[in-house]
Amino acid sequence: QVQLVESGGGSVQAGGSLRLSCAVSGFAISTYCMAWFRETPGKEREGVAVINSELRPAYANSVKGRFTISKDNAKDTLYLQMNSLKPEDTGMYYCAGSSGGLCFLGAYLFHYWGQGTQVTVSS
Repeated sequence: QVQLVESGGGSVQAGGSLRLSCAVSGFAISTYCMAWFRETPGKEREGVAVINSELRPAYANSVKGRFTISKDNAKDTLYLQMNSLKPEDTGMYYCAGSSGGLCFLGAYLFHYWGQGTQVTVSS
């Protein structure tokens, strides 16, 4: 059974940092495209960062230079280090996995999703 379990969310002041984790069971993330998305009320789910099986990352323009995606294949765990947080980074953050050949920040590509972890950034 596939499970993706996010953790590490919380409340932080602007300028602060958080590190999100996503523990995966049921498949090996080493061969998967893995990503972080976020969602806020009234907005579509937004791709934040993605990393392919060759450990090549890509980021949304809004988080470049502030967020870092990484993964530990031995632990089947995906991470998102978030620095210099802004109030507009507030949202529910989801990790996602895809076994398909394409790997970019399109939500429709991903068929495995976690339940999300809330991030709140206050000004």
